Amino acid sequence: MQVNSEATTGPTTQEAPAEAAREVPPGTKAAAAVVSRRLGAGDAEKAAALRKMKLLALSLLIAMAVVFVFAFALQKDYPWLQYVRAAAEGGMVGALADWFAVTALFKYPMGIKIPHTAIIPRRKDQIGASLGEFVETNFLSEQVVQDKLASVNIARRAGEWLAAPGGADRVAKEGAAVIRGAFKVLNDDDVQAVIEGMVRKHLLAPPWGPPVGRLAERVFHDGHHHTLVDLLVDRAADWVDDNHETVTRLVSDRSPTWVPQFVDGLVGDKVYLEILKFVRAVQADPRHQVRQSIDKYLNDLAQDLQHDPAMIARAEDIKAQVLGDPEVRELASRTWGTVKNALLGAVDDPDSELTIKFKAAVRDFGSRLVQDPELAGKVNAWIGDAAGYLVRTYRSDIAGVITDTVARWDAEETSQKIELQVGKDLQFIRINGTVVGSLAGLAIFTVAQLIFG
Repeated sequence: MQVNSEATTGPTTQEAPAEAAREVPPGTKAAAAVVSRRLGAGDAEKAAALRKMKLLALSLLIAMAVVFVFAFALQKDYPWLQYVRAAAEGGMVGALADWFAVTALFKYPMGIKIPHTAIIPRRKDQIGASLGEFVETNFLSEQVVQDKLASVNIARRAGEWLAAPGGADRVAKEGAAVIRGAFKVLNDDDVQAVIEGMVRKHLLAPPWGPPVGRLAERVFHDGHHHTLVDLLVDRAADWVDDNHETVTRLVSDRSPTWVPQFVDGLVGDKVYLEILKFVRAVQADPRHQVRQSIDKYLNDLAQDLQHDPAMIARAEDIKAQVLGDPEVRELASRTWGTVKNALLGAVDDPDSELTIKFKAAVRDFGSRLVQDPELAGKVNAWIGDAAGYLVRTYRSDIAGVITDTVARWDAEETSQKIELQVGKDLQFIRINGTVVGSLAGLAIFTVAQLIFG
């Protein structure tokens, strides 16, 4: 009995983080610990740096608190410590306020569910949707993409790379890998079936008589067959010249037995001479009656192949006899095997004629892209139009990847990952808040003393 693998192995790697996060309340230390265990090696360094910055910000807050305690306790004995106390007090207020603001982005401060805190975990999906909309509106604009591509001048850069010595070699290498991969993926039987189907559809299904007749009519009308007729007549004349004995023996073998032998010889010689004279006449006269008869016969044959149903049917019978099912299958198999072996042999051999010509064509095309501004402009326009079409048609789908991806993320993990990316800089807010709060507290107290002191 088969057992579902998911039932036996539990959640997949991608499902396990979300499942583990649901087992503990979000926004708690336990949830943060679960997420921390899933951090990768690259995030570990960022986490260490974030901890250092948090420790520094906390140290400043503690330092301000210590200063405040001592200044507050001793300000009666040392009045100038009032200014120190005011500065420390303002620093603590600034530090605490900015700590609350920074913490509220990623979690509940001290685990207390204060309204409008833990903004990222609670509004993760809305943030993802807004981010996707922002990217779609500001980055996936057809005009923005086309302007960027136009400023890059892709055609010229591609031409320089293709014209360089290594460019054509790289293209040829990658092309060879693609061809080899395609041949590995393609099933020979399937390809042969496709070739067989194409042969049947385009070669066997249409009647042969009319197209062959039209082709023959043009050939005969232009007189291209006369060369073949001349060749046949010349060969016939040569054969008669070389076979005098054969002709006389044929005449002698077919004469009655009562005819004297010398009569057979005379008749045989006479027949041979007449045959030779006839063949020589046909050979010497381009307008000979035999040649005209051959021309008439061939022209009539061409017309019959086009218009005579009986002759067309005979042509179809000949086609069926020559190219039956076994022959077609063998032709398809032989064609595919020849093409496959030829291509594989050519792409595997760096010195093959195909590879050399392909590299030369690639380099030539690259040089033309560099030297021909009109061609480069056309290529850039094609690339821009294609990119514009893709952006125009699929911009929502592309931006939707961001929204969908963020929606699939676990809230706690998302919060912690974002904090790892920007949290170190946000800790400077706490540090700056401490410093600015101290200066503000000191300034306010000083102004108050000047006015009311």
